[in-house]
Amino acid sequence: MPIRSALRTVRNGIPGRKTAALPAVVLIGTLSSTLALSACSDPGAAAAGAQPATTAARNGVVYNTSPDQQRLRASKDAALAAKVPALIAKDGKLTVATTAGAIPLSFHATDDKTPIGVEVDLAQLVADKLGLDLDTQVTSWENWPLKTQSGDFEAVFSNVGINAARVKLFDFSSYRAAYMGFEAKKSSTYNIKGSDDISGLKISVGSGTNQEKILIAWNKELEAKGKAPATLQYYSSDADTVLALSSGRTDLNLAPYPSVTYRENTRDDLKVVGKVNAGWPSETLVAATTLKGNGLAPVITDALNSAIKDGSYARVLERWGLSEEALPESKTVTEANFGSGT
Repeated sequence: MPIRSALRTVRNGIPGRKTAALPAVVLIGTLSSTLALSACSDPGAAAAGAQPATTAARNGVVYNTSPDQQRLRASKDAALAAKVPALIAKDGKLTVATTAGAIPLSFHATDDKTPIGVEVDLAQLVADKLGLDLDTQVTSWENWPLKTQSGDFEAVFSNVGINAARVKLFDFSSYRAAYMGFEAKKSSTYNIKGSDDISGLKISVGSGTNQEKILIAWNKELEAKGKAPATLQYYSSDADTVLALSSGRTDLNLAPYPSVTYRENTRDDLKVVGKVNAGWPSETLVAATTLKGNGLAPVITDALNSAIKDGSYARVLERWGLSEEALPESKTVTEANFGSGT
């Protein structure tokens, strides 16, 4: 795979077989379709707005959740700016979509309207280096594919994972490792490493996401062994999902690893009990997502690599407690090179 070499520095995936089946399902809240494109991360959840301006976590990170982000900025790189496709550069803006669904990825600040988080910070670095103003647009998870295809969004920075379905429609610029984490009540004794460990449990998961795809496959494995599958439960917000877990209505939640580790470090009642690569049974990466063939992906890749080289990329990840997901290099991934090993 074109992304495997980068993952060697951050990999902690769980091997398994590629299978598919329908799980036992409990529907709670409003669900949406996703153009049959398995998501990497976002459960379509809205982050709670009533947050303190800063949150000191046990991992040493002080999360700034106020609208005043004092965001790390970069200088324009004239050579990179000259490479931006004319149709994108003409309005002087880089229009970036994000779902504002989960801390510390992208979420609303304490004013309940300003999008902030690691995704927005990285998008800002890219826009700065390309000499463009960042125009951040909050959208729902199910809407970003269509709106990117229609041209409403020029790039998506929202924990999107690269997969075989998406490369048929979009080009990618990788920028972070892609892991999912199982979280449970702190009093639990779960240690989730594979399908056998979820048999008979109630697990909340986002609709249309890669983590749902993993659980469906694991349930297929369980049924083949004659074991009880997990019951998948869907909630319409992140707050409802966490409440169900903390109150014991669910046993586990499978969500983006940055989000579950954030909660482990800022709450007293939850902990991480397992980790799986978002591309299981293979591997994947989180990437900036652009319309296939419009020429923007290679330019974003160059801007990300410039940020990696000057250290601003590392400082942004450190700011949000995500240093362990750093990549040594951004790569452009398209349908032409997906799975080619380059």
